[in-house]
Amino acid sequence: MRVLLQRSKQASVTVDEKRIAEIDYGYVLLVGVTHEDTERDVEWLADKCAHLRLFEDGDGKMNDSILDREGSILSVSQFTLYADAKKGRRPSFTGAANPTEADRLYELFNEKLRAYGLDVQTGKFGAMMNVALVNDGPVTLMLESPEKK
Repeated sequence: MRVLLQRSKQASVTVDEKRIAEIDYGYVLLVGVTHEDTERDVEWLADKCAHLRLFEDGDGKMNDSILDREGSILSVSQFTLYADAKKGRRPSFTGAANPTEADRLYELFNEKLRAYGLDVQTGKFGAMMNVALVNDGPVTLMLESPEKK
């Protein structure tokens, strides 16, 4: 499972010219699911996102988590995080999980984040979305669940 995390000052998702979600301050999470992902991967990544210290404290050091700052999350499903563009000119998306399982794990991921008390807004799974954000910092990290043994 992969999450591209971007710290943001504001963000929104629009589908068919209608704004369906927005946040003022927190994280935009682009979430990709692959075939081997399990609920254990979901739990690990949700915990990581909730507890990473990516916000400055009073001394200007990244010591505060999104929980400390009571920020919000805009979570967007993003199967293209598993694109393979090594060959040819058109990427292959065979690394992405099938839509039914990807949707299930994506929704579970959002539920786990909400269980920490976070406000989680979402895009629309499988839809063509316009995602707008003001990246704060910029701070952008690629997170992946631990490799399978």
